[in-house]
Amino acid sequence: MENILDYSPILVAVMIFLIQQRIIVTPEQLEKTHRKILEEVDEKFVSINSFNDLKEHFGEIKEKIDKIYDFIISVK
Repeated sequence: MENILDYSPILVAVMIFLIQQRIIVTPEQLEKTHRKILEEVDEKFVSINSFNDLKEHFGEIKEKIDKIYDFIISVK
């Protein structure tokens, strides 16, 4: 216990330095950053459900284009 008391001023100074340099963050700061990251992800990326729906639509469009192409070839 005496060793801790001898080094306590140094430990306090180190903790203050770490907090000032924002090396140690509070849970509140972490939550704010987490919320910000989630908002950016929602703005920049699409959900997997939307992607799968779009992929299905592309498949349908490809089929329709193929039918139109076959029709044009058969008419000539």
